[in-house]
Amino acid sequence: MIHMKKISTQKLTLIAMFIALTTIATMVIQIPIPATKGYLNIGDTLLICAGLLLGKTVGGIVGGIGSAMADLLSGYAFYAPITLVVKGLEGYLAGALNEKTKLPTIVSAIIAGLVMAVGYLLAEGIILYNFPTALASFVPNILQGVAGAALATILYPVLKTAPIIKKMNR
Repeated sequence: MIHMKKISTQKLTLIAMFIALTTIATMVIQIPIPATKGYLNIGDTLLICAGLLLGKTVGGIVGGIGSAMADLLSGYAFYAPITLVVKGLEGYLAGALNEKTKLPTIVSAIIAGLVMAVGYLLAEGIILYNFPTALASFVPNILQGVAGAALATILYPVLKTAPIIKKMNR
């Protein structure tokens, strides 16, 4: 028998909100990377916040679904399966490191962002293109991951005090 944990309507709504915000943040500012036909964005900020605030599972769900939806809606459907995995891992890792270690929040967030950059390097190098082409987006992806981590670390203490977040973390 499978034991399923009950999720409250409020938590489900909060997860959906973070997915939507991640999708929007990913779509609002897109800086194209011509070599890989990908783009830079600020969606990492929201998915890292979701992981830090609501835990690894929610971070993974928000990162994967929110970011992949942005790819689908922005005409980057060929990236969506990779994004689902890579950004899902980024959100999961931000939450897991925050939950399971005593690392400062910024360190957990930066590690998650760097893993995202490596994930795209491997996916672009092995699946989509080749490593010389994939390297063209590696440094920009590192910058995106670190910037997203920094912004998430600034937002995290503010969002952590929101009554709905406090209620979810009891």
